[in-house]
Amino acid sequence: MSISTFASDSFAYAREAVWGKWKQWILLVVAYLITMFTLFIVPVFNGYLVSVLSGKTPAPEVTDWKKLFIDGWKLNIVALIYMIPVIIVLLIFGAATLPFALAGAQMADMTGAVPDQAMVGMMAELMAGLLVAFLIAVILSFIAYTGVVRFAKSGSIGEAFNFGAIFEHIGKIGWGSYIVAIIALWVILAVFAFIIGMLSVIPVIGWIINLFLTPVLSIFTWRYVVLLYESQAA
Repeated sequence: MSISTFASDSFAYAREAVWGKWKQWILLVVAYLITMFTLFIVPVFNGYLVSVLSGKTPAPEVTDWKKLFIDGWKLNIVALIYMIPVIIVLLIFGAATLPFALAGAQMADMTGAVPDQAMVGMMAELMAGLLVAFLIAVILSFIAYTGVVRFAKSGSIGEAFNFGAIFEHIGKIGWGSYIVAIIALWVILAVFAFIIGMLSVIPVIGWIINLFLTPVLSIFTWRYVVLLYESQAA
């Protein structure tokens, strides 16, 4: 299956999930708002995405909010565990800036100005930390995409970290093909995000359009990931 097929089929899936189904669309928006406003503490929209990731066709209805809450928290846990290496790197490099910050503060007390060397050192450490964290996040995301599908299909959080099975499955798809397909997805998302961002500039109407399109874009994204996973038998 080609990238264009992944994209077109995912678009059709997302469109079918909401087009002509205003109640369903509004429920998705409500679930999305609840998740965002509670800072993922009530992750019901994430729970819906788990049902999308499980490969259900057609797109599932928004029902059983208790299950959506539980599944959403499972996905939260998976995401948090995958983020641990990135958080550790940021903490390490953040701690490394402390000597420069303390030296700068001490000199500022004495002279009334922060030395350039302290500022340069602190900025260099911060930039290095952000770069390393970004690279680790990119690498982990390639693994996590397959991991979350395995979790959703099995219902087991452990399957999200079954790295042997994850690497084996990506190998079946082909690492080159897999990475290109994911990068293509990021490009598509960047284009849509730009369009939605431009629409958001329009007061009220733009915000409403943004609110209704963002959940649909999420459905498109994870359906694409599922199709990529299913392009080879597990």
